[in-house]
Formats: sequence, C-alpha cells, structure tokens
Amino acid sequence: MADDRLHLQHGPIDLILHVDASEDIRARLYSCAKKRFRTVLEELVAEMDLLKLPWSADHVAPNGRIAQKMFRAVFDSVVFVTPMAAVAGAVADDMLENMLLESQNPDSCVDHISRMYVNNGGDIAFWLNAGESFSIGVVDNLEIPELNTKANLTYESPVRGIATSGWRGRSLSLGIADAVTVLAKSAASADVAATLIANEVNVDFPGIEKRPASEVKDESDLGMIPVTVAVPNLPEDKISFALLKGAKTAREFIKTGKINTAYLSLQKQILVIENDDKIERAKINNQLNTKTTEEIFHE
Repeated sequence: MADDRLHLQHGPIDLILHVDASEDIRARLYSCAKKRFRTVLEELVAEMDLLKLPWSADHVAPNGRIAQKMFRAVFDSVVFVTPMAAVAGAVADDMLENMLLESQNPDSCVDHISRMYVNNGGDIAFWLNAGESFSIGVVDNLEIPELNTKANLTYESPVRGIATSGWRGRSLSLGIADAVTVLAKSAASADVAATLIANEVNVDFPGIEKRPASEVKDESDLGMIPVTVAVPNLPEDKISFALLKGAKTAREFIKTGKINTAYLSLQKQILVIENDDKIERAKINNQLNTKTTEEIFHE
C-alpha cells in the first residue's frame, strides 16, 4: 500500500495490517505476517467440512490454530451456529497473535511498538501498549458512507476485538439489522456475537424479503436457511420491536462475559448496550432514552 500499512489478500481473505513502530520493526513484523498468511487459506480449506457443521460438543476438535479459535468462539452456544461465524475474526486474531509473538522473541521489540491491528473486512483484532488507545468508527450502511458513531478504546479496556454483522454487509444475516457492531476480548468472540445478535433483530412485516442462503452465496454454511435480502422502510414501532429483540440477546452475552458492548442499528434508530447492564444511548423514535434494559424488556 502507499502508506505504511500492509495489504494481504488471498481468495476471500482480505487483510489490512498496521504496526505503529519504527520502519525496521514494522518491516520485521510484516515479513512475519506475510509468511504466516501463506498457509492461512490452505489450513481452513483442509478442515472446511468440519467448520461448516452446526456447533456440537460431540464434534472432534479441529487441528488448525485458526480453526481451534473458531471452535472456542462458538463453544457452548445454545442456538444454531457454525464455527464459520467466527472465521473472519479468528483470522484477524491469529495474524495479530503471530506478529505479537515475533515482537516478543529473544530480540524483543515489543516495548517500541505503540499499537498493532489486523482488519479483516471490518472485523478487527488489535493490540495496545501501555498508555495507548485505539479509535474506531461505525458505519451503519456502506451505501451511505457516513460515520454513525465512534469509540476510543484505551489500554485499560478489556476489549481487543471488534466485529460487525447485518444484512447490508458482506455477512449473511437471518435478521434485518443494518449493522450490529460488537466489542469483545477477541475478534473471534465479537464476530460470533455480532452474527447471533444481528440474527435476532427481526420482525414480521410485509416487504421483508428472504432467500435460502445457498442461493445468495455459493456453498454457504447456512444451507437452505432463509437470509435477508431486502428490507422496506419500517414503521417506528416495528423498528423498536426488532432492536429490542436483538438487545435482549446482546444483554445475555454481556451477562455471561462474552462481550463488552453491542451497537445495534436499524434505519437510523440505535441501541447501545454496555457491560453495566444499561443502554447508554437508546435512540428510539429519535429521542434519547436512558431507561435500563430491565425497564424496557418489561414494558
């Protein structure tokens, strides 16, 4: 790339990496990343049949490092999900982990790195040194590329992974959310949670179109399960209902420690669920709503 980022692409995997350090350290870690990246797709393809199966504790654990991260991310799920829900985040996690290990080798340079990140199509794994922070922006609709919200993540925060799902993006979704962005301890965990929360943002309404996943994307792990392909303009009460369904799932993930924050968006209305069990910003009918989730879910 023209700047000091590294672009790696192979088949469906498209990564942007950045190391905030001196040129020689950056070159060393980018060389390590390039070497690791050569085998990523091959490793995943070798175990693809297993990774496309719905999660079950009865399945034999995979061998590959990334596949193992995918399995851990969906472990103990009680709803339909395959390890493929974690693939983008797990790849980002693994590539970042690879560079971090290189920086901690005997000739350690980790103290001279401010931050690092791996962005896999919007699913991001990042590392921070003490005193550093990482800023992110959320765009609800790629067809209208405006910044809808932003966050600044500090070294003290437990968050090290970000992922987004929704029917408008490259993901397939059972729900109608424009975007569900999740902050978690890893990108793989955020990836799975974003997928499952987005699936729950749903409502019955004429004009919502769904088609079997296998017709929308060849060889999808979702098979014949219907995924959303079109959503008409919805009444405000339907938007609120759909968002609150997703918020309930997000809250469960937060209570069990799987995620830190979830941002849910549908047609300009948003819910932001934080790890203190409160909705920090709930823009329902264009008004700021400061009710707790307990109050909302029992109305």
